[in-house]
Amino acid sequence: MKAMVINEFGSAHCFQEHSLEEPSLLPGQVKIHVKASSVNPIDIKIRSGLVPALTPDFPAILHGDVAGTIVEVSPDVKRFKKGDEVFALGGGVKGHGGALAEYMVIDERLAARKPEGLSMEEAAALPVVSLTAWEALMERGNIKKGDKILIHGAAGGVGHIAVQLAKKQGAHVTTTVSDKHKADIALKLGADEVVYYKEEKVKDYVERVTGGKGFHLVFDTVGKETLDHSFQAAAAKGTVISTNTRSTHDLSLLHGKGLTLHVVFLLLPLISDEGREKMGENLSKIAGLVEQDRVKPMLHQSVYGFSEVKEAHQLLEKGKHIGKISLLNDLK
Repeated sequence: MKAMVINEFGSAHCFQEHSLEEPSLLPGQVKIHVKASSVNPIDIKIRSGLVPALTPDFPAILHGDVAGTIVEVSPDVKRFKKGDEVFALGGGVKGHGGALAEYMVIDERLAARKPEGLSMEEAAALPVVSLTAWEALMERGNIKKGDKILIHGAAGGVGHIAVQLAKKQGAHVTTTVSDKHKADIALKLGADEVVYYKEEKVKDYVERVTGGKGFHLVFDTVGKETLDHSFQAAAAKGTVISTNTRSTHDLSLLHGKGLTLHVVFLLLPLISDEGREKMGENLSKIAGLVEQDRVKPMLHQSVYGFSEVKEAHQLLEKGKHIGKISLLNDLK
């Protein structure tokens, strides 16, 4: 099969097309004819060498998000059959080949049936961001009707799904944005309030939106200074959930307010084998919400081919995109 691989860490230019043997099935696995994938920040970090412990062996096939059609199943697989259309966070990390290839084998527990009505590129945009938002808000945060929550970055990959999930639960959602275009997107997604974080200080929007009490829950996917702002914005005994904590912080405010801090690291089930069934189950729930038109992925205006993965990575690194960057398999 053909695949886009990296043979060393580096810039987006290190992607090369290679011809490799098709992966063989192990017990409990399905083989997918890959139709689409998408780019996530973790893909950039793996390619760049920032997390070498997570990198597949060279030549490495990256990207975990996948959508495609099952072409073969192991004899012990019961949930799927040949011809099923599925989507998953299936690999692209140590011990698991990624989606930038004609074929990908994954643990059946990680997969779910593709939501009806979505294209392959739309479905491939969902797994990482929707599973992250689900774990953060539905499982760790246990949000409920009437909760006042703050989501940093509504126009981002995880953020735009988080806003929709929070509104589904009946929460009052405030989100931070950098400009009016992103504010319009946030409001269209259902946000109740928007904050222009470059113009309004934390204490000012906490006063404006919550009467100075703070938010029940703050969801941060940015990290660094934004995590500090999250501690400031949270109410006493509130909850802060982050996906980006690779930095040093003063935790005295966390202590002073009696806050709870959760860290979401979505790839743990791929690394440890624990929790894979839950990932597939959560994807099935998300697919149901998509089919009910309660959650919808937002795609960047340009869809790239696998052969253009370099350009897709460069776009994500520039941070000028809106929505998820999807890729269609054009390897022949």
